[in-house]
Amino acid sequence: MWARREAELFDYSPDTLLNICLHYVAVHKNTIMKTETWDLRYKLKDDVVIPAGICEKLLETFQKYDRLTDCQANLFRDKFKTKLGSIKLWNARITDEALRWLMEHKPYRLDLVQCENLTPDCLDIINKNSENLISLRLGSMPSILPKEEAILRPIRNIIYGPKIRKFVLQRKNLIVPTLLILRPVSQLTHLDLSECSSGAGIWALNNIKQLVSFVLHNVEWVLDIVDWICTLTSLRHLDISQVNESYGQFMLPNEVLRKIVTSLPNLESLDISGTNLAGSGAATVASVSQTSSLLRCDIPGLVSRVNKPLKFLGLYGTSHGACKRHDIPAEVITGDANEEQIFNAAVVYLSRPNILTRVLNDLYYLFRYDINANITRALSVVLEAMHEHVSEKHIQISGSATLFYIVKGKETADIPIGIRRRIIRALLDGMETHIDDDTMMRNGCLTLCQFKIPNDVLFEYERVVLILLHGVADANQEGFVQRIAIYLLNSLACQVDGKQKQYLGNLGAIS
Repeated sequence: MWARREAELFDYSPDTLLNICLHYVAVHKNTIMKTETWDLRYKLKDDVVIPAGICEKLLETFQKYDRLTDCQANLFRDKFKTKLGSIKLWNARITDEALRWLMEHKPYRLDLVQCENLTPDCLDIINKNSENLISLRLGSMPSILPKEEAILRPIRNIIYGPKIRKFVLQRKNLIVPTLLILRPVSQLTHLDLSECSSGAGIWALNNIKQLVSFVLHNVEWVLDIVDWICTLTSLRHLDISQVNESYGQFMLPNEVLRKIVTSLPNLESLDISGTNLAGSGAATVASVSQTSSLLRCDIPGLVSRVNKPLKFLGLYGTSHGACKRHDIPAEVITGDANEEQIFNAAVVYLSRPNILTRVLNDLYYLFRYDINANITRALSVVLEAMHEHVSEKHIQISGSATLFYIVKGKETADIPIGIRRRIIRALLDGMETHIDDDTMMRNGCLTLCQFKIPNDVLFEYERVVLILLHGVADANQEGFVQRIAIYLLNSLACQVDGKQKQYLGNLGAIS
């Protein structure tokens, strides 16, 4: 999984003709769409029909340029002219009504992340259209599953998914026993309960024996759950990583890890980041009858895997600096010991803001102190992180600071125009979302100064001007932000003509 994600992040091949067309349509919507005069909702022109694969890509492309609204979602309301099999929504502004339009396509995959306008009623919409659902992700949306959900609804399954194989529930401090949320579970092979309140509801998990992937990231453990995990002999991926240090401290950590690993013969990927399961670091010698040489292992609980290394091992933030040890039986490791481990961590923890903030800080220091890091990989990771977590202020601040040092240390003309625009758009998204934060505004303005103004920002000219004018007018902004915003506005005003200069004049920026 991590390898595929890394390949997608670090793909700098030229855009396909399909992607170029999709981007054009997303910006010039009147190419294939028209608007309803009474509510400005988009609909396809009468002679346009979009096939399934292109529909899904168009939905994804819309979200790269703006937060999806009901007006755009209305485009997919006509099930005869559009077809959606996979629906992935993040940071969208759609309502329950728009979700119903999309769900009536009976998709096989649904991802909902940070869609704050949805209400608990949307669960009924999902249930009524869940007959084909194979994969369901509900991520970071308190409005859908309030902490009081167990009180508000009868004790029954909240989501009905007869074919669901992959279920991801990322809801911090959810009170309801987690596996009461989904029924039936007979098809379930991938389960992610990141951030849910407690593993104490072990009784609700007993019927699941066929899991291939199990994620308990930052879930408070009880002792019984170790014994239950050890019965999941089909398990290939196990994530028991922690952000809360108190959750990750085990009695007899070497024995606990040894028991887990020896009980799971098919295990290929293991994440114990933020725990003490890697032990104190005393080297252990493996007795391997098949070889004449003795093999050493610096993680006592993994000595049984010396001859069969794990494909992936998460060691970021482990006790006693486990990622810095020498003899570790794993092919790919996350940690902060070197550049490779930091990049691995950035890819693997892209959907985990708490860890990602720390990883981006590590990445920042690589560039801050002129260490010769891989700029291409860094740009991919930082831009993806900033895009996925626009509302997370600390990620935006760390990401924008890293972008400053990347762009400052490289001739901007050498950066492909598509990447330049992604950088500028990421900065503007972060500045717009956290427009009253001095640090974010300072980082954004300083990084924009590294580009050729106004040429590099003409594609977002109006948005740049509005953000900078706010920086100048806001009395609460520090003086440095105001000065640099004035400098950028002067550069924009002096080197443009016609429409752009008139726009500045209409806003009162020039006289």
